[in-house]
Amino acid sequence: MGSETSTDLSVSVADGVALLEMRRPPANHVDESLLTRVIDAACALDDDSACRVIILASEGKHFCAGADLGEGDFVRDRPAAAQALYRCAARLFEVRTPIIAAVQGSAVGGGLGLACAADFRVAEASTRFVANFARLGFHQGFGLSVTLPELVGRQAAADLLLTARRVGGEEAVHIGLADRLAAPGQLRETARELALQIAGSAPLAVRSIRRTLRGDLASRVRQALEHELAEQIELWATHDSAEGIEASLQRRAPVFRGE
Repeated sequence: MGSETSTDLSVSVADGVALLEMRRPPANHVDESLLTRVIDAACALDDDSACRVIILASEGKHFCAGADLGEGDFVRDRPAAAQALYRCAARLFEVRTPIIAAVQGSAVGGGLGLACAADFRVAEASTRFVANFARLGFHQGFGLSVTLPELVGRQAAADLLLTARRVGGEEAVHIGLADRLAAPGQLRETARELALQIAGSAPLAVRSIRRTLRGDLASRVRQALEHELAEQIELWATHDSAEGIEASLQRRAPVFRGE
C-alpha cells in the first residue's frame, strides 16, 4: 500500500507494520465518516502482503474522545447517527490483521470502545481510559458490553461502567485494560516494538491463532451493538440523559433526578 494521506486519516507501511493515524486533533472525535475510512483502510491492509500488524494511532492530545454529542449528526438525529456508527464498528471486528492501539491522552466513551476493539493497547502513565456513559445518562455502546468484561473481567467492568471513573495508564496495565506501559514520550516507539515482535512471527500462523482466540467475537459484538443501541435510544429520551449530556458540554457536574 505504501503511504496514503487524506484530510483526517494517514496510512503508511514499513517493515511489516502499518501506521493508521486519525487526524482530527485535539480530541479526534469519531463519526461514521472517519470510522468508515479507518475500517476501509484496515480491510485494504488485510490484503496487503507488506502489512502484518496495524498500529492505530491519533494525532494530537487525545486518542479519541468518542462521538461529539454537541455537533453534527449526533445533534440532528442521535439514534440514526449512533446506528450508522455502530454498523461501521461491527465491521472493525472482522478485520483479519492484528491491531495495536497507541493510546495517548484520553480514550473516552466511544473512544474507549475503539481502543478495546484492538487486539492490544499501549498506554503511558498519563493516559486516561474513561467509560463515561453513566455520567452522560445512557447505556454504553461500541460493543463495550462484550469487549470490556473480556479484557478486565465482569467485576472490574461493572466498576468502570457504573462509576464512570478515570483509569490511568498504570492501573490500566494492572487490570488488563492496557498491555504495555510506555515511558513518557515513547508511546509510538513502544507500540512499534510490540508490532515488530508480532510481525516477526509467521503471518499465516498469527492470523490462524488470532482467529481461534477471537472465536465468535464479531457475531457477539454485533448482537451487543443492537442491544446497546436500543437501550441508548430509550435512555436518550429521559431527563437524566439530557442533563448528563448538557452538563458534559458545559463542563459541570450533572444533577440527576432518576427520570
